[in-house]
Amino acid sequence: MAVATVAARYAKSLLDLAQEQGLTETMYKDMQLFKNTVDQSRPLMLMLKNPIVRAEKKSAVIKAAFGNRVNPMTMAFFEIIGRKNREGIMDAIAEQFISQYDQLKGVGRATVITTVPLTATQRDTFKAMVTKTTGCKSVELEEKLDSKLIGGFVLRLGDRQVDGSIRSQLNDIRLKFLN
Repeated sequence: MAVATVAARYAKSLLDLAQEQGLTETMYKDMQLFKNTVDQSRPLMLMLKNPIVRAEKKSAVIKAAFGNRVNPMTMAFFEIIGRKNREGIMDAIAEQFISQYDQLKGVGRATVITTVPLTATQRDTFKAMVTKTTGCKSVELEEKLDSKLIGGFVLRLGDRQVDGSIRSQLNDIRLKFLN
């Protein structure tokens, strides 16, 4: 079974439990904390995915890193994942949880890449584009800068991408000349 499928099932179970216990927001923050920590700590990620490291050691590291920073229910979930030897997909579970939470709350996430920081008007325009495309209630826009674009923008929304960069347009012109 694919990792994404397994992770989605665990995330769905955790989200259902969170809703039942009235801890949806708390668990969402805990999953964001876990995901951000793992994303920023390559050694932690490698240790969780390493099949040679014993489950007890992984559990001890998780407890030391998150024990007093997350809700006891979240910590109990981490322990269950450890007992099932699924530590290697904990980052995928957290990612799926965040995605399912966003879907539940009607939040759309997009990334816009430009050469210069966005103005408030441009930010509103991109949010409106995402809202129109997805039908989301609200949009969280991540902004990145990339000088290689020369100008224009690249908007990423899930697995879709709108490339309005000058670099892309120049590549299109170059391909036309080659043909």
